[in-house]
Parts: sequence; structure tokens; C-alpha cells
Amino acid sequence: MEESSLAHTRWDCTYHIVWIPKYRRMILYGQFRQDVGRVIRDLLAKKPGIEIIEGKACPDHIHLCLRIPPKYAISDVMGYVKGKSAMAMHDLYPEWRSRTGKDRTLWARGYYVSTVGLNEATIKKYIKDQEKGSQIG
Repeated sequence: MEESSLAHTRWDCTYHIVWIPKYRRMILYGQFRQDVGRVIRDLLAKKPGIEIIEGKACPDHIHLCLRIPPKYAISDVMGYVKGKSAMAMHDLYPEWRSRTGKDRTLWARGYYVSTVGLNEATIKKYIKDQEKGSQIG
């Protein structure tokens, strides 16, 4: 178990997070998928102390395994990532406004989050192998 520290705190806060595009659209393909990954990595790099352990963009959802310092609330981090990534993707792909409306939404409301704890290797393997389970023969 890898622990980090702040001024008076030792911590290991690792989370498995999953969220979906609005209406569970299967939109995360090709260049769009690469751009979403890059945007999310760039946004999380701006928050000091947050570390991406594993991540995967599947056609209809995103998986992340993150280490987040206790000074950040998980809800604040997710609001930041989902909100800013939606705006960035609409700036990169302005033709989406005709599909999604003027409110620049991309992600559905809500997300799934679970603390990883001692089974981090299992979660990392699950995220890496995410697409293998959905492939047909």
C-alpha cells in the first residue's frame, strides 16, 4: 500500500470512478475517444496531488482509478472533470451542438464511485480488460 502525506496527514485515498455520456450514447470512438482521454488527463494534471493510476474510455462509459488527496472532495473533483471536459469537447467538436443542444452537456448526471482499498491490483486489471468482455468472438 502506497501512502502519501500532507502537512499533518498520512493518506491513501484511491477511488474507482465510472461515468457515462448523456443518454448512454456510444460516442467514445476514434479521435473523439483520444481527445477525451487527453482532456481528462490535462484537467487532472492541473489539480496538485491527484494521480491517475489507470483509465479507460469505452464506447459508452469512462473508467478511472484515481488517488485523490483528502483535501479534495470526490464530488468536487468529478464536477470539475465532467464540467470542464464537456466544455472542452464542445469547443473541439462544435458540430455536436446540433445534437446535444446549446447547454453544452456531454455527460449524464451522476457517477459511480467506490474506494479501492487493498484490492487495487484487481481493479486495475478490471479497467485494463474492460473492452475484452464486450468483444464478440
